[in-house]
Amino acid sequence: MRLVDAAEPTFSRHETFHPRYGWFKKAYAEAACDPQAFNAEHAPIQLGVGKNMVRSIRFWGLAAKLITDAANLDDTADDDPTATKPRKGVAPTLRGHALFDTDGWDTHMEDPGTLWLLHWLLLAPPCKLPAWWLAFNDFHVVEFDESDLLQAVATAVADVDEWRTPSLSSIKKDIAVLLHAYAPSKRSRRGSIEDLVDSPLAELGLLTRSETDGKFRFNRGAKPTLPAAILVFAVLDYVCRLQTGGNTITLRRLANDPGSPGRAFKITENALAAAVNSYIEQ
Repeated sequence: MRLVDAAEPTFSRHETFHPRYGWFKKAYAEAACDPQAFNAEHAPIQLGVGKNMVRSIRFWGLAAKLITDAANLDDTADDDPTATKPRKGVAPTLRGHALFDTDGWDTHMEDPGTLWLLHWLLLAPPCKLPAWWLAFNDFHVVEFDESDLLQAVATAVADVDEWRTPSLSSIKKDIAVLLHAYAPSKRSRRGSIEDLVDSPLAELGLLTRSETDGKFRFNRGAKPTLPAAILVFAVLDYVCRLQTGGNTITLRRLANDPGSPGRAFKITENALAAAVNSYIEQ
């Protein structure tokens, strides 16, 4: 799978905020109550955050495919060219309903499997975080710093002829948010309240930051908190997206191809096979 097939050319739409605890559920809940929830003037009061965070919550809901841009809600506006058309709203997706509805799988987001599923959905096509997709799927350095990842992503994005090359500052913001989301820095007593709010994605343990030199490392291998059912879902989802027409796929491809579960979850062939077999044997 290529970047241009997996992702949209969107950069720095998160307002520099990584996803906080509760934001994914909040994005779904607000969209379920009111398609214009994020456009309303009182949205910051309703959500209890600033205007930039309102836009960020909306983005993370869209990026995780829990909500989607809704069609024009006022049919009469199309018939009357002088009518003022409402701003495009949002609506919950079937995935959002399945997860967070009142009788959903994990209404209060308490199951670790939900975080793994959200991680997969953030990277699955159409991915609204191309810098993240590249970091997990096309970056092979074992140990790196922020500048290493920035250079690799910027080069890969510039090579996509179909896209207009974004500014380096936009890519840098996406990289900074990724690193903060998956490997938050050591907390400082002098840090602000916002600096102390880590991303739930850090619980996955996919990325670690060295406390001595500040370098990062993706943790490849077995993932004890990754439910076999979520991994099997990712495998089937990935195979369906390939549209190859075949009925089989090799374990090597599932573990190593760009866009595969192995790349997204940083899991080896042996660990992937063991997890799938454990699910089959249940």
